[in-house]
Amino acid sequence: MKNRRHWKMLLLAGTLLLLGGEVRAKQPPNVVFFLVDDLGQRDVACYGSQFYETPFIDELAKEGILFENAYSTCHVCSPSRASILTGKYPARTNLTEWLGGRPERSYEKLHHGEKLTALPDEEQTLAETLHEHGYATANYGKAHLSKDPKTYGFDEAITGWVRSYYHPFSPAYEKTLASKPGDYYTDKLTDAAIDFIERNKSKPFFVHLEHFSVHDPIQGRKDLVQKYQKKLATMPSQKGPDYILEANPDGPARSSEQLKNLEKLDDSATHQNERVWWVKQKQDNVEFAGMVEATDESLGRIRAKLQELGLEKNTIIIFTADNGGMAASNQYRGIDHSREMLNSRFASSNLPLRGAKGWNYEGGIRVPLIVHWPGQIKSNSTSQAIVTGTDFYPTLLEMLDLPALPDQHVDGQSFVPALKAQEYDRGPIYWHFPHYSNHGFQSPGGAVRFGRYKLLEYYENGTLQLFDLENDIGEHHDLVQSQPEIAQRLRKMLHDWREEVDAKMPYPKTATSKPAPGARVAKPDKVSNAAGNLLPADVEKFASGWKVKNWGGPGMRPGLRKSSLGRSNVLLTHPESEDVPCLLSRNLKVPAGKKSTLRFAVNNHAQGDWTLVVRIDGEEVLKESIEDYKWQDFSFDLTKHAGTTINIELENRASDWSFEAAYWHQIELIEE
Repeated sequence: MKNRRHWKMLLLAGTLLLLGGEVRAKQPPNVVFFLVDDLGQRDVACYGSQFYETPFIDELAKEGILFENAYSTCHVCSPSRASILTGKYPARTNLTEWLGGRPERSYEKLHHGEKLTALPDEEQTLAETLHEHGYATANYGKAHLSKDPKTYGFDEAITGWVRSYYHPFSPAYEKTLASKPGDYYTDKLTDAAIDFIERNKSKPFFVHLEHFSVHDPIQGRKDLVQKYQKKLATMPSQKGPDYILEANPDGPARSSEQLKNLEKLDDSATHQNERVWWVKQKQDNVEFAGMVEATDESLGRIRAKLQELGLEKNTIIIFTADNGGMAASNQYRGIDHSREMLNSRFASSNLPLRGAKGWNYEGGIRVPLIVHWPGQIKSNSTSQAIVTGTDFYPTLLEMLDLPALPDQHVDGQSFVPALKAQEYDRGPIYWHFPHYSNHGFQSPGGAVRFGRYKLLEYYENGTLQLFDLENDIGEHHDLVQSQPEIAQRLRKMLHDWREEVDAKMPYPKTATSKPAPGARVAKPDKVSNAAGNLLPADVEKFASGWKVKNWGGPGMRPGLRKSSLGRSNVLLTHPESEDVPCLLSRNLKVPAGKKSTLRFAVNNHAQGDWTLVVRIDGEEVLKESIEDYKWQDFSFDLTKHAGTTINIELENRASDWSFEAAYWHQIELIEE
């Protein structure tokens, strides 16, 4: 009798175990959306990189499906990110530029098109929809939509801008992402995502991991940088130029001889006037390589955690990027500099793709895309299907067996048929960027790809370019003259689409015209007031006896920082305008009978240079461009002025009127 009861108990336990497994199997799939910032399609080994090593991304491709013709909806970040979450083109939502935005410049012929400055409240995001269906939702990294992600569907969020990939990362993360000296941002963000997965393993979850990497500042993890330094040293020299000049397609045609002559005149004023910009041609940046592999390791760690928790077979992973690679610098940068400095400004090469982030050429908009859907798709497969950022919303809803929301993701189309190797024709995809770029002197413009052909249109002069991408992926052979019928047909499609979505256009500057709503324009007459009246008091705290005048840049928040760029007690200043520098000054009595030295250190913003000018009693004793993005020490022997009172002026002068912030550390008089 006892034995019979024993077997009954075992049978019951086994039945319950099977039922438990069936319940777990029926749990809705989890989703990890792994979005990398500024990662070019060709920056990944399985897409052809011979320098960067991405074993975990490559493994994901072997177990999933790799898309050759995947696109972002914009060549810069915020519009692309908004499209992923809304299923709408940037032109439809009118969120068409990165948030913060490029200021209008005096040399630009057009006013920027009207734009929004935050994600619209009325959009029902993918996160909100999944949350309504019982998903735990979390957003980590670079959200960049000017709103708290918790207001558009995320239960948890650790997001913000990164000033340094090494601790401290930025004020945005001081209270949200615990770190200590030596910690690397990409690793700590991955820790946060893994922690969320562990805490929510018993229910369906959506992790929107928006890595700030590989966006600048270009700072690789030190151990990996050392690895790539050794690797680069053993590699044969790559053929071809390190950089080429890319001209404005909407201006006068440049002959190869003219471009060669302009290469010899490597200065911002000449290149701005001629509308040409340097574009990197080789993958040899060891700092960037360290960033890429650290990001690859992040994916590997997340997959390992999913496997450890028994969730890997019930988790969809989407790996992609928000736009193309930064082969063209953020703000104009010349190339007559040290290798170290160039590595901090030009990330990578997108070859054979033309252009870079900030351009509507393929290098700016074609992105990597790998989808892992266990048990549903053929592994180690490749798709030639054309997909874009608006398509993720309806695709994920279909993958999760949730009802579509066609009024929301109106510009998206599910590519589940392509995932299952079925016939799929997405139709045309469009781009609209009614702004000037931080990564080139090209005109604002738009584009359409329909099948094998792609048309680009520029808004200053109406120039068209037509390329057959199946035979000319590098966009070198313009077919507008030889295929006028195709060019005009695609131009009409592009214009009809712009009318349908009510795309806002740039417009000519006149004596009476004003910038459009949402435009960012420097207004020197209001800047000082906008910056507030705290800076003089901060300067006094920072260095007693020093005064400040003519400061601006309220967006940079001039003032005293407890810590910044790896040092404590740092003062940030910014010029009032392009022509009016910020000035620190002091009348100083130099003691007699002692050796006296004025000492201080300065640094610059990762995206901008400035000019340091030092004057003693009105005489200029130093004028130097600050552009290395590292602390530089200066000292001035004042002994010859012993026993007298002198006037010292330290000038923070603009050099290109963009991110001209000066960082100061320990202005002090040393007496010996």
